[in-house]
Amino acid sequence: MDQYCILGRIGEGAHGIVFKAKHVEVSSFLQTGEIVALKKVALRRLEDGIPNQALREIKALQEIEDSPYVVQLKAVFPHGAGFVLAFEFMLSDLAEVVRHAQRPLAQAQVKSYLQMLLKGVAFCHANNIVHRDLKPANLLISSSGQLKIADFGLARVFSPDGSRLYTHQVATRAVGCIMGELLNGSPLFPGENDIEQLCCVLRILGTPSPKVWPEITELPDYNKISFKEQAPVPLEEVLPDASPQALDLLGQFLLYPPHQRIAASQALLHQYFFTAPLPAHPSELPIPQRPGGLAPKAHPGPPHVHDFHVDRPLEESLLNPELIRPFIPEG
Repeated sequence: MDQYCILGRIGEGAHGIVFKAKHVEVSSFLQTGEIVALKKVALRRLEDGIPNQALREIKALQEIEDSPYVVQLKAVFPHGAGFVLAFEFMLSDLAEVVRHAQRPLAQAQVKSYLQMLLKGVAFCHANNIVHRDLKPANLLISSSGQLKIADFGLARVFSPDGSRLYTHQVATRAVGCIMGELLNGSPLFPGENDIEQLCCVLRILGTPSPKVWPEITELPDYNKISFKEQAPVPLEEVLPDASPQALDLLGQFLLYPPHQRIAASQALLHQYFFTAPLPAHPSELPIPQRPGGLAPKAHPGPPHVHDFHVDRPLEESLLNPELIRPFIPEG
């Protein structure tokens, strides 16, 4: 830790304390003066070794370190009776952005955040990594507005053929739930515990049955608890201000059968992202709150004529219309 100057405490999670720090020595991993986030993980007993959760996080981040939409792990080193993970420093997270928004985010801003999230999820899935803990607090935001997925402590490598089994005790907020929260300005299913959470879901999506979800009878705890029959509520009643394209995409996310939900790579081609207003450039997004006061406003930037990516030239980013033709309704 001698090569770092601690600048402050960012937060504390279930498996370690996170500090903001400046690197003050020359190394092969970091530049002198570089600001990083240090996650200190203590070992309860030295003979137990590194916790599995930390090992999974390191393994997952090493597998997908090339994505600009995943937080970068810069170094891992021992410290006292534990070890430290050095990450690129990110100013805030999506939960803070939503919390401090004066009003629901603009459509172009919602599209931009969702697009960056989907690019990160698609990259993870293409590399056989499932995150399993997606939520706004784990979607970090840089000072330039860039969104990156973080906290891979519950991540797993999955088998494309579906042969590997996983515990059913881990629950994650699906991409559709995050999209709904961005559109709504608050969670769609705001449960305080497991049962209340289920009731919130059933109230909107309706009570599942083998008819709409054949695999439901194979779930480990199926029939341990019963709920009264409820019909689904049309999403246009839940989110009356959302566009038809937004509701169509949201409806393809919020499906009970997992195999029927739209994949992240497919969702990126949905017409929602190619109808006005187009996704905002990261520089047009709200700058997250900084400790001790309001952050400066984002520069409005020029109006967009074409969708583009900040990580490659515009001429390479223009979309081939044939790719999205199957997703555009006729007439």
